[in-house]
Amino acid sequence: MADMIASTTLEAVDIMGLMKLLPHRYPFLMIDRIVDIDGDESAVGIKNVTINEPHFQGHFPEQPVMPGVLIVEAMAQTAGAICIRSLRTEKPSLVYFLTIDNAKFRKPVVPGDQLRIHVKKIKKRGNLLKFACEAMVDGAKAAEAEISAMMVTSD
Repeated sequence: MADMIASTTLEAVDIMGLMKLLPHRYPFLMIDRIVDIDGDESAVGIKNVTINEPHFQGHFPEQPVMPGVLIVEAMAQTAGAICIRSLRTEKPSLVYFLTIDNAKFRKPVVPGDQLRIHVKKIKKRGNLLKFACEAMVDGAKAAEAEISAMMVTSD
């Protein structure tokens, strides 16, 4: 029976690998690494939130909170990176963000937090994909959303 169970090897991508996959750069690269990658099915993106990030100068100087839109962008970048990575091609690719559904923000994300972005593919039709996403801090849900995107490969 144990011989019949297939094991899955989960993979990871560090910051240098992310910069090869995604076109984003500072200050808009919202993830530091991706772990537990299972093809384009699921992954966990990691964002180490620091006070040095430019958005904290104005959001809010006396009580810094990571803007929700940047948390959603981190979700989209995590999903986009695993989609591009799964193509395993030398052709440059882009993933265009299409929709955000059912976004909810549960608790503030502040400097010093480690944001763990869990993405799971829930639908794929051609080059269109939809992911269920949760952003967690210390095991508590900070945000959630469903995002859809379109993969575009250049010829």
